[in-house]
Amino acid sequence: MSQTGPRPRAEVLQIAAYVPGEGNVAGLNRIVKLSANEGAFGPPPGAIAAYGTVAAEIHRYPDGGSVELRRAIGARWGLDPARIVCGTGSDELIQHICHIYGGPLADGSRTEIIMSMHGFTMYQIAGTYAGSRVLKAPERNLTTDVDAILAAVSPATRIVYVANPNNPTGSLLPESEMERLRAGLPPEVLLVLDSAYAEYVTEPGYDAGAKLVDAGDNTVMLRTFSKVFGLGGMRVGWCYGPPAVIDALNRVRGVFNVNIAAQAAAVAALAEPGWVERSVAHNSEWRARLATALTAAGIKVWPSHTNFFLADFATPARAAAADAFLKARGIIVRAMGAYDLPHCLRITVGTAEECTLVADTLTAFMATQHG
Repeated sequence: MSQTGPRPRAEVLQIAAYVPGEGNVAGLNRIVKLSANEGAFGPPPGAIAAYGTVAAEIHRYPDGGSVELRRAIGARWGLDPARIVCGTGSDELIQHICHIYGGPLADGSRTEIIMSMHGFTMYQIAGTYAGSRVLKAPERNLTTDVDAILAAVSPATRIVYVANPNNPTGSLLPESEMERLRAGLPPEVLLVLDSAYAEYVTEPGYDAGAKLVDAGDNTVMLRTFSKVFGLGGMRVGWCYGPPAVIDALNRVRGVFNVNIAAQAAAVAALAEPGWVERSVAHNSEWRARLATALTAAGIKVWPSHTNFFLADFATPARAAAADAFLKARGIIVRAMGAYDLPHCLRITVGTAEECTLVADTLTAFMATQHG
């Protein structure tokens, strides 16, 4: 039977919808959710209080320019607020960037967007939606390969996305490699550095991207409040970029894209004393403890600079069995089939109790495996 209703663009039907990390298991009341890389401690107390304070004001439209929030972000990281745009999560900004700089050309050909093989799925979804070809450059040891990205560049290339640290692999490129990538790209290609997990990096000399942004007119840094600041449910992200890129984003973003409660909570989260330091110290300690326990149980753990890591079970069948074993006990982690890593599970670093439970459960699972 032929279709008589409206038809979406062909690119839309090529997209596999993003599947968020699961949050429930049927029949179980107690769930340990370690599938979405949410902050281990939840939202900061100050953010909760700020959220409650604006409850009586939710009939008002929010500040369309997120002025107070941009000022707070600028003060925190020493950045010019005029070169900051806030969004409904960094996902909104990713999508706008793809539409602004990508898409089809007048002659019917398509622009190209480059990402790493195991990069964040939203780059592919947003790029395809915009009408671009999305190319995935091979990685080296689950780490972004600068040479592979540069080899993929063509006259049609418009954007390169690099998450550093990367989701879902947890790997990190040193600043020298990021500088080499920027230097090797044509000046008209926009380099987008997605630094969603920047706060968790303890590697000396790491820069989340501001230096590269300030060094020219062709680099953007993305950040989020969804991880260490514990505001995933509020959907607040931001970017820092050259004036021309910021101008373009402000022309197309939603007029009131960051809601009034999200703005208030984010400003308060930035002001929470010691929050980031305590969260990062906990994460570093328990990521190492959990990795040591899983390694002792016979599971390969890939090095990570984030609040999660990849547990490698060698085969898709064993990873699926481990996932089912965890889920049956109320522990939800993230299967990696959608990232072409079906032999791995991504595990968020939760509280001390949650990490201990994961270690004990996976140790018990490995004891059931033979050969």
